[in-house]
Amino acid sequence: MWIKSYRIFCGILLLTFFAIFLMLPVITVIAEGCSPAILAELWKNPIYRDGLINSFLLAITTTAMVFLLALPLAILSDSYDFKGKSLWNALILAPMILPPFVGALGFQQLFGYYGVFNTVLTQLGCARMDFLGGEGKFYAIALIEALHLYPILYLNLSAALANCDPALQEAARNLGASPLRRFFNITLPMIRPGILAGGSLTLIWSFTELGTPLMFGFTRVAPVQIFDGLSELEGNPLPYALVVVMMFSASLLYVFSRLLAGSHAGTSAVKGSSGSVAKKLHGVKAWLPGVLFGIITIAAILPHIALILLSFSRDWYATILPGSWTLSNFTNALGDKLVVPSIFNSLHYSLAATILATAAGTLCAVLVVRWKPRGAIAFDLLSMLPLAIPGIVMAFGFLSMTVKYSWAEKIFDPVNSPLLLLAGAYAIRRLPYVMRSVASGLEQTPVVLEEAALSVGAPRRKVFSKILMPLLAANLLIGGLFAFSFSMLEVSDSLILVQKSAFYPITKAIFELSQVLGAGASTASAFGVWTMAFMGATLGAASLILGKKLGALFRF
Repeated sequence: MWIKSYRIFCGILLLTFFAIFLMLPVITVIAEGCSPAILAELWKNPIYRDGLINSFLLAITTTAMVFLLALPLAILSDSYDFKGKSLWNALILAPMILPPFVGALGFQQLFGYYGVFNTVLTQLGCARMDFLGGEGKFYAIALIEALHLYPILYLNLSAALANCDPALQEAARNLGASPLRRFFNITLPMIRPGILAGGSLTLIWSFTELGTPLMFGFTRVAPVQIFDGLSELEGNPLPYALVVVMMFSASLLYVFSRLLAGSHAGTSAVKGSSGSVAKKLHGVKAWLPGVLFGIITIAAILPHIALILLSFSRDWYATILPGSWTLSNFTNALGDKLVVPSIFNSLHYSLAATILATAAGTLCAVLVVRWKPRGAIAFDLLSMLPLAIPGIVMAFGFLSMTVKYSWAEKIFDPVNSPLLLLAGAYAIRRLPYVMRSVASGLEQTPVVLEEAALSVGAPRRKVFSKILMPLLAANLLIGGLFAFSFSMLEVSDSLILVQKSAFYPITKAIFELSQVLGAGASTASAFGVWTMAFMGATLGAASLILGKKLGALFRF
């Protein structure tokens, strides 16, 4: 009886957490912006209509670029054993160590009118080109987002390919099927779950990305229009309607991908126990796949390299490399009134978010995987729902909640004490990583170990601390690392929810520094280098612990 009451209490606690930090912000936005008249007025407004269309086009273009980058690499890695394969697989996460909106600083230094590539063109006797003007700005945003997101699709495709039965390929080859026919008739249907999982996440992420278009000054996209409309929340319902449209669009993409993945679940055949079937390459051919990996990886980290060079530069204008070098940018960054406080603010927000996300995610995983009460699927759905709801929608919902409800304004207080607001907003966004990581550990832990301990009289508290906790330590560590590191570098919540400079987190401070004329970009770059090192250490540790299972954290 005590156990049943305890589980009911835990379930109520989880439902309360989801109600406050997930459902209420969403319901607030829907209530304010779901009127048919407001939605019709939104579509009639050419500015907002163009913003939505541009957001869809940007998402489709980015996703297409991601597939062009990730699919060939995943197939090569699964099919062949080549020189440097382990190294390139380890470096595949390198583009993710920097938020794309920070990498935009390096990208602008490379492709700006007086940037590196235009300098090379002038030295070759060609005229300068405006890569980042007009339509070039659109494709620049799509490219930098694609270079940041392609590892997510690569991880999903690699996991899907690893589960394909090579006997089917061998049978088709023996029957005379060409490589192209085998790819379209056998490989693609079997890896469809991986394509849908990684592709949907990429599509939704790029559809709702705020930081990169904002950094490039590309205002005709819905996320930036929502950001610009924050000052009109009490008098203009159109920003609410815009958020509602974005939320329902992203949710439909999520549901559609889950339905497609589910309807084709039976098409994938699991690879047998015969070990790796990758063909070993010899001679010059052994280096060719690595060359492709190297070209794409170097292209993806060029903005990172440019950011590092910019952070050490005193003067970098119309030259290939900085004209002079200095450490003053780092000194200026540490001495700026925004920087040091923002580091401590982010640490406070992220630590609180990690505690919340780890507690709620672990409890949710235990409830879904071990306890399995009636309605457990609802908790599973709620825990994954933050992946389908764009970050900018959640941030807008939290802010709207504090505007609409007086009790919410008193408790969360975004103006004078945003700790609880930021911690909750960060935590709900990162909870899926914790829940998925812990659930994976529970599924791999035989329940008979717990049953054996209980059968000899061990109390449940001791079973949890002595058996489950040691076995789940790595999963908890990974979930916590991702919750903490991604919270430290969160963009949408940080840009929207914090209003006073005294409470700025790191990403908001970087954005504000980048807007300062003169040395602002160099100072922001120096600060960005620190975030890059931090995120690199986190992803490196996660990759070492989880290996190929790391891709499970980036799947729907």
